[in-house]
Amino acid sequence: MHILLVEDDDRVAAALRPALHRHGMTTTRLARGRGAVDHLSGVDVVLLDLGLPDVDGVDVCRAIRAVSEVPVIVVSARGEVDDRILGLHSGADDYLVKPYDVGELVARVHAVYRRRRVEAASADGAPDVLEVDGVSVDLTRHTVTVGGVSVTLTRKEFQVLALLASSGGAVCTRSRIVAEVWGRSWAGANRTLDVHIATLRTKLGRPEMVQTVRGVGYRLGLPGGG
Repeated sequence: MHILLVEDDDRVAAALRPALHRHGMTTTRLARGRGAVDHLSGVDVVLLDLGLPDVDGVDVCRAIRAVSEVPVIVVSARGEVDDRILGLHSGADDYLVKPYDVGELVARVHAVYRRRRVEAASADGAPDVLEVDGVSVDLTRHTVTVGGVSVTLTRKEFQVLALLASSGGAVCTRSRIVAEVWGRSWAGANRTLDVHIATLRTKLGRPEMVQTVRGVGYRLGLPGGG
C-alpha cells in the first residue's frame, strides 16, 4: 500500500514514515499542500495535515476530492468538533486528532482503503462475497458458510477471516491484523489473536486453511497453493 503524506512538520514525518514502513506501507511525503493533486497517481491513501504553510488543508482536501476518489484521512492538531465536521464535509473519509496512536492510524488506513475497495467493487457489479475453497465470506451481510452450511462467528472472528480472505493468499502480519480488527495494540494482543485463529480453525472445520507464517502472521491457504 502506498501512502501520500502531506505534512509540513519534519519531526512528525520523520517519526511516522518508518512506522508506516514497518507495517508494510511505502510513502511519498510532501511538505506543502499546493500541487498535492499532481502526486495522486499510484496512491492508495492520503494522510493530510490541515495546518500547511502555503494553503489550508481543507482546500487541499477539496481539490483532491474534485479529481479523485482516493481515500483521505485528515491527521491534524485541530481537534474541535467544528474542525472535524468541516474536514469530513470537505471530502475526508476519516479524521484523526494529533497526538494519536500509530496502531490506530494504521487501522484507520486499512479500514478506509478496504471500504473504498468494496465500494468500487459494488459499483463495478462485482460481488461482495469472497469464495475460498468452499468457504463463502459475505462482506455485506457479515455471514460465513462452509460447504453451504452457515457458520456462526463473533464479530472479531469474522473481521479476522474477512481480512485474510480479502488478501488473496498474501500474508497478513500480526500487527496489521491486531491494528485493523482491534484498533489498538496491548501486551496480550498476540495471545488474543492466537485464540481467535484457533477458534476460527475449529469453527470452519478446516484447521489447515488458516496457515501460520512463523514470525510474521497468518494467511489463507488457497486451493493449489502452499
